Amino acid sequence: MKIATWNVNSLNVRLSHVIEWLNNNQPDILCLQETKQDNDKFLHEEFKSLGWYSYHNGQKTYNGVAIISKKPLTDISINIDGYADIQSRLISGTYEDNKLNKIRIISAYIPNGQSLDSEKFIYKQNWLLHFYKLLINLKTKYKKIIISGDFNISPQNIDCHDPKIWKGKNLVSAIERDYFEKILNLGFTDSFRYLNPNSLDYSWWDYRIPLKRNLGMRIDHILTTNSLVENLQKSFIDKSPRELERPSDHAPVITELK
Repeated sequence: MKIATWNVNSLNVRLSHVIEWLNNNQPDILCLQETKQDNDKFLHEEFKSLGWYSYHNGQKTYNGVAIISKKPLTDISINIDGYADIQSRLISGTYEDNKLNKIRIISAYIPNGQSLDSEKFIYKQNWLLHFYKLLINLKTKYKKIIISGDFNISPQNIDCHDPKIWKGKNLVSAIERDYFEKILNLGFTDSFRYLNPNSLDYSWWDYRIPLKRNLGMRIDHILTTNSLVENLQKSFIDKSPRELERPSDHAPVITELK
């Protein structure tokens, strides 16, 4: 099974990138973030014509998450139960793999937070708290869960090109990293770091800085329940779409399970 996550920073702008990547890489699941589309604008028929099932939770101009799948998903759910959030940041569904059986798939776009002294950072903390509670509940229902998406959290110093420059800023704060660790402690594994303990690869780079300088951060993640650790085979970041014309500022992250 191959699962990928990619913040496309507008599907309207990068639909051709996504379709080309799907055709070339043939993942079983592709989770998208920042589609920036209303649900009635999402091109389900275009994906269907290419042999893909698609599920979307969107809003105009901002946010938006989707799951593109080779097989139909069941039990589709959007947003976080019990949390009155006007922003479309979560979608999940159940995928049945021939070998791994039923897996709950989550595509999440966690708030950026802007800065530690902003209202947006308070929103980020509230969102993470409710997301954490949701995962506690899901763990009682599903043995196998994969969380994928743009976490807007760089978990460790190794995941940031220059921790000293970023010290005291969002994405790397102790508050955010503590939430990431709390999620792992629920029984999840960071698949990329587990398989690549010393890698300095990143998934996001500022548009204003040339990509060749590699001044990036690893903030896009695929977490699997520990029950799937023995199935983890390969995890990597595909930088090639970041080098296309008008690219997203993020690159796809891919994890393969046997």
